[in-house]
Amino acid sequence: MVRLAIYDMDKTITRGPTWTRFLIAGARMRAPWRLALLPVAGLMALGHPLRIVDRARLKGMTQRLMLGGRLNESELRRLVQAFAEAIDRDEVLAGARHRIAQDHGEGYRLVLATASFRYYAEAIAARLGFDAVIATEVRRDEGGDVLSGVAGDNCYGPAKLAMIEAWLAREGIDRETAHIRFYSDHVSDAPALAAADQAFAVNAHAPLRALAKRRGWTILDWR
Repeated sequence: MVRLAIYDMDKTITRGPTWTRFLIAGARMRAPWRLALLPVAGLMALGHPLRIVDRARLKGMTQRLMLGGRLNESELRRLVQAFAEAIDRDEVLAGARHRIAQDHGEGYRLVLATASFRYYAEAIAARLGFDAVIATEVRRDEGGDVLSGVAGDNCYGPAKLAMIEAWLAREGIDRETAHIRFYSDHVSDAPALAAADQAFAVNAHAPLRALAKRRGWTILDWR
C-alpha cells in the first residue's frame, strides 16, 4: 500500500501566509522603490472578499505591481533560494517539523499541496524533505522567464483536490490501494480533507474547527 501524507503550506506548516512576504522580499531585492506600492497591493487584496477579483487574478496583479512583469530564471533562483532559507529559519512551526519527521519515519511519502506558486513552494518543500509538490503554476514565456499571472488552475478549494487526483494518476497511484493523510488549516480544503483516509484540521480557523467537529476529523494545534 502506498502511504501519502499531504500537507497544505500557509498557516499549516508556516506561521502565516507566504505570498505577501515573498512579494516584499522580492521587491526589496529587485527594486526597493516598489515597497512604497505595498498599500496599493493591500487595496487590490480587498477586491477578493468583495468578489471584484478572484484569487488567481489577484496573484497576477500583485506580482506585476511588486515584482514587475517579468523575472528571468537567474534572478528568480536567487530570490527563491533566499526566501526559502528565510521561511525555513523563521516561519516553520516546530509542531509541523515534528509531524513531518514522524510521517516520514512511518513510511509516508510527503507531498506539499499548496495554492502558492510552485517556483517558491518547491524550494521550501525541498528544505523540509518533501518528496513532491502540487502547486499553482505561473505563466512563463518561451524562454522560461516568469510572467505575471496564473497558468491553469489556482491550487485552491475544489481545484486542489482535482490537482491531487491528477497527480495520483500521473504517478500511477491507485487511490483504492493508497492511504492518505491530509493536513490543512482552512475550510477551503474541505474537499481534500473529506477525500482523505485521515483528515487533520491543523491550526484551524473557526469554520474549519466547527466542520472538523461535525465530521470527526482530528484537530491539531502546532502554533
